[in-house]
Amino acid sequence: MENKRYPLPPFNMETALQKVQAAEDAWNTRDPEKVCLAYTIDTEWRNRTDFINGREEVKQFLKAKWEKELDYKLKKELWGFRENRMAVTFQYEWHDDEGQWYRSYGNELWEFDENGYMQKRIASINDMPINEADRKLL
Repeated sequence: MENKRYPLPPFNMETALQKVQAAEDAWNTRDPEKVCLAYTIDTEWRNRTDFINGREEVKQFLKAKWEKELDYKLKKELWGFRENRMAVTFQYEWHDDEGQWYRSYGNELWEFDENGYMQKRIASINDMPINEADRKLL
């Protein structure tokens, strides 16, 4: 049995905002070992066109992501919530190993278990090449 990961559902405005901020803070560490702990052992993800199942696959996915997406910086915003579900919009900036910068925009749907771990994540994301001078997330 895992510990509880507060705040727990059902969410209210305050706890939903706390959960989104915690996710933003964790992802900005770019630490797959830490980030994957927010998800259930058997979590289900759709990330773009990738289907990821289980915490270990999440960890491997994030490791590969941050090896490709260098100097990654993320901002998340709560779009809506009810009971144990949330809708989040986000943008992040990163560059590849050739120095090309991108701003990636997306939306996520989250579903949490009773212990506050994310059991489902559905993400739709688009990448837009940008000039380094046009970065917003510094």
